[in-house]
Amino acid sequence: MTTLTEAAAQALSAADPALKIRLTVEFAKAWQAGEITEIGQTRPPAQPGRPAKPEILPPGKMLRRGTKGVAGRIALYHALAHIEFYAIDLGWDIIARFADPSLPKEFYDDWVLVAWQEAEHFEALQALMQELGSGYGELPAHDGLWQAAEKTSDDLLHRLAIVPMTFEARALDTAPNTITRMQGVVESPALAALQKIVDEEIIHVAAGTRWFLHVCAQRGIEPKSHYQAIVRDYFPDGLKTPFNFEGRTQAGLPREFYEDLGER
Repeated sequence: MTTLTEAAAQALSAADPALKIRLTVEFAKAWQAGEITEIGQTRPPAQPGRPAKPEILPPGKMLRRGTKGVAGRIALYHALAHIEFYAIDLGWDIIARFADPSLPKEFYDDWVLVAWQEAEHFEALQALMQELGSGYGELPAHDGLWQAAEKTSDDLLHRLAIVPMTFEARALDTAPNTITRMQGVVESPALAALQKIVDEEIIHVAAGTRWFLHVCAQRGIEPKSHYQAIVRDYFPDGLKTPFNFEGRTQAGLPREFYEDLGER
């Protein structure tokens, strides 16, 4: 059987979304069942496989998202699906890129689960788009999330601080208001699907926080000041507010880490 890093590289290399999801689920189940046991040393591809669509444009060129009109909801679901598609790759990339004998099995357990859940999120959002007569790739998207992955490719602490502890934590800030605005506009199954995504993103932020603290302890680094230094370097103008303190606390992200990093 393949090693975990070989599996990660295969999933990363898949360009077709259906294939990437199929491989992700297959490899995640094999890991959890103990059919894959070795971590290995396979490096991730320089760039993940990407489908011909969506067209990648600058963030300012994105269509306006909304909750009331069909076009606005399609744009919202598409933007979220694109994030989840990239997040599948981020789950596998952190495994292959930062594989290290000093990291316990639980580290790999967490990121395999993250990749699997992101694949499920993508499928749920794809189904919501299809109900409205659309699908992934039919609207433009931007690659800001993967740019963050590239910028943090040389240090696990930077990756953890910027992707799960900042980008995914930001999703916890914005999602509850979006769901509230959609109540009475969309059917209950759609709301349930979106709420499930939010609930599981808390798990992902928690994984990022847990392993950030773990690696800081390994390296003898004070975590709060190091997190703040990393974030200030990447976001010199500060983090967008308001913060969802409740959701971030559920994820184990200490309030004192980020509260004074808000936009100035």
